[in-house]
Amino acid sequence: MPLYDFHCRACQAGFELLVRGGAAPQCPACGSTDLERAISRIAPAGKTAALVASGRRQAAREGHFSHYSASERAKVPR
Repeated sequence: MPLYDFHCRACQAGFELLVRGGAAPQCPACGSTDLERAISRIAPAGKTAALVASGRRQAAREGHFSHYSASERAKVPR
């Protein structure tokens, strides 16, 4: 499922959603389906590894490493 950015024309809210192929997304703020797909921001070049490391540190703090393999858990900086 791809992640898309949307802009709600009814309440002017901006948000991102995972959308299945045939699903009609709704605004989480007002429930409207009058949405416009917005241009998604991309990760800055050279920052991806730092973003992944930051996400893994946060997951480790929150205890969400059960879905990583043992070799991936070993790479997490402590």
